[in-house]
Amino acid sequence: MRWRKSESALEIITGDITAQHLDAVVNAANAQLAPGGGVAGAIHRAAGPELWEQCRTLGGCATGEAKITKGFALPARWIVHTVGPVYGRDEPAAELLAQCYRESLARADEVEATAIGFPALSTGAFGYPLEEAAAVALHTLFDALPGCRHVGLARFVLFGERDAAVHREVAERLAPEQGWQADRPTA
Repeated sequence: MRWRKSESALEIITGDITAQHLDAVVNAANAQLAPGGGVAGAIHRAAGPELWEQCRTLGGCATGEAKITKGFALPARWIVHTVGPVYGRDEPAAELLAQCYRESLARADEVEATAIGFPALSTGAFGYPLEEAAAVALHTLFDALPGCRHVGLARFVLFGERDAAVHREVAERLAPEQGWQADRPTA
């Protein structure tokens, strides 16, 4: 499903974030930017050992921050690493999560990326409830994406259909409030 507002577009798909042919993809990173499980593990495995070599030089990443590296063996040219809040521990959780999305867009915009792929940040091992996280994420991207100089497409790349369905439902509710229109297929 796709939504538009002037020159900006937001998509929600199921798929593998490591296989996306976008300028940048977002890594749901840990504070050390180290290989781990979930999205971070998949991205590190697909990008190759050079990713960890570069990540080790960045001095880690605080919750809500975003740092950027090359994409190495990924189809994406860039990887934006952001550390989402651990639900129930890092507060204010909603503001920190929103900051992850804003900062990720900002890093991608700085390198003139035109398209970026996001996972559902903090919803795996960090325990953020999916619908609540989707509302924060979509509200933030609907608000921030039109202000980007270069990034015109944000794509949620979600691992399962349940996650995608929740994101689509939340987007359907929030998009009109923020002036976004759903693209409807023509018959």
